[in-house]
Amino acid sequence: MVRYLLLAILLSVALPATTSAQKSKMSKAEREAAWRAERLKKREAERAKIAAEDSIAFVQAVEALRSGSWALEASNITFNNGVTRFVTSSTNYIAVNGGEGTVQTAFNNTNINSPNGLGGVTLEGNVWSERMGTDAEGNVFYSCSIQGTGISALIYVTLTANTNQASANVNANYSGNRMTFSGYLYPYNSAGIFEGQPSY
Repeated sequence: MVRYLLLAILLSVALPATTSAQKSKMSKAEREAAWRAERLKKREAERAKIAAEDSIAFVQAVEALRSGSWALEASNITFNNGVTRFVTSSTNYIAVNGGEGTVQTAFNNTNINSPNGLGGVTLEGNVWSERMGTDAEGNVFYSCSIQGTGISALIYVTLTANTNQASANVNANYSGNRMTFSGYLYPYNSAGIFEGQPSY
């Protein structure tokens, strides 16, 4: 009788422990599944937020081009020999505002003896012949001519659909030299650009 009583006690202790372990194991699996679902939800929310912000930036960029008041801040510049240099966006840009255009480079900000005091050149001129168009994918194309004392160039801008990522080819009329500015396009008044001393 005592033996059966001890067996019953042992079983009563062991069974809840086993059940508790199973529950614990299931809870861990459930926690992992919940964690994965939450992580996926956050990623989707972040992607949706980025997409919404990109769409807003795109609309603002298109309106800036249309109104003739914009700035393309370059993160890199590619020369016609294929060499690409990564640059500071606030001092390497193309800008159009109030009928005037500026093309500025600043490859070495410590070179105060350069024409613009920023390690590059700052060329200014009047803007002519602005044109805009859109392709079937929604990419926007803009072109203009900037004519001034130190610059005579055609500017061709490509704005990627649903974002403010852009590139601009600068074709110098007098020399055939070409540079491509790649970065982001903003309304002129909200751009973070710093202009050096005009080179001419």
